[in-house]
Amino acid sequence: EAKRQSILMQRTRIEVDWLLVAVLSATAGAVDVIGFLTLGGLFTAHITGNLVLLAAHHVTGHFSHIWPLLSVPVFIAVLGIVTVLFENKETSGTRRELLLLHAMLLLGFLGLGAGLGPFRNPDSGMALLAGMLGVAAMATQNALVKLDLPDFPSTAVLTTNTTRLTLDLAHILRAEAIQRISPEPGA
Repeated sequence: EAKRQSILMQRTRIEVDWLLVAVLSATAGAVDVIGFLTLGGLFTAHITGNLVLLAAHHVTGHFSHIWPLLSVPVFIAVLGIVTVLFENKETSGTRRELLLLHAMLLLGFLGLGAGLGPFRNPDSGMALLAGMLGVAAMATQNALVKLDLPDFPSTAVLTTNTTRLTLDLAHILRAEAIQRISPEPGA
């Protein structure tokens, strides 16, 4: 009976973790769209997009906004700070604290965006603050997934998620095919 309850609790935990990953993925997509539309093209969740913009601006010699210059170091700094502060903490405490920090940063981002945006000047102080709060929220979310849900896919990188989903489905289909070809003895 104890073993059955343990298995049931583990299964419930996995289901809750998958639900959390799904909610965080939807959050990353929404924050990216909101940031892109209200902040003149800032990618809050996909820092790779900002790196591409930085490279394009460098090649053309035309820097139209300051946020691509700030987004990458802010993302790296917040991710580094969060990792240092939370890496060796108890898992349940880490999750709760990181989700709270994430929520506070998102509320700041969304509050400024909804209250003051869309911003006519993406380089204004409030627009930059809003954007960097969004970037900080996504850095915190990425740290949360890597520290507390290391076996789960990223919540902010569509290509990684698509690759992981495809690989997982391929492994499942392969395992089922092998099972059909050579069932276990006595089955």
